[in-house]
Amino acid sequence: MDHLDHLEHLDKHLVEELAQVARETVRDELREQTRKQRRTAMLYAASGAVALYAGGALALALGLGLAAGLPGWAAALITAAILGVIAFALRGAAHPKHPHPSAPGRVIGGTAPGAPPGGFGMPYPPMPSESPPRPPLDPEGPHHRA
Repeated sequence: MDHLDHLEHLDKHLVEELAQVARETVRDELREQTRKQRRTAMLYAASGAVALYAGGALALALGLGLAAGLPGWAAALITAAILGVIAFALRGAAHPKHPHPSAPGRVIGGTAPGAPPGGFGMPYPPMPSESPPRPPLDPEGPHHRA
């Protein structure tokens, strides 16, 4: 019997060691994936910031070009109107008129009944109509089996 206790101790030690190795491996893999995603996100953010400044410079150039033949206030008003039309067109491109086939619960111009604001679908997963069948109870339990 003493021999079995020794094997049980070794078995527990092996399981703990394997669990530790698995945790370290998963942690290292997640750290590597997050590092790559963080770099990608930073590049996208930098790209967006540069594009914003480029758009501002373009709007300034348009305004100055119009100001060469018009009063300053009229050039600024025309530039603002052009930017507003572009923003409206981009917004329309972001929200297509026809729903995507993979989004059945989405309603254009609002949200589906019972859905949270924002059109993200149902607020909680649907409940099944019946509960799953329960397995029969073993009176001896799992520890008494050989």
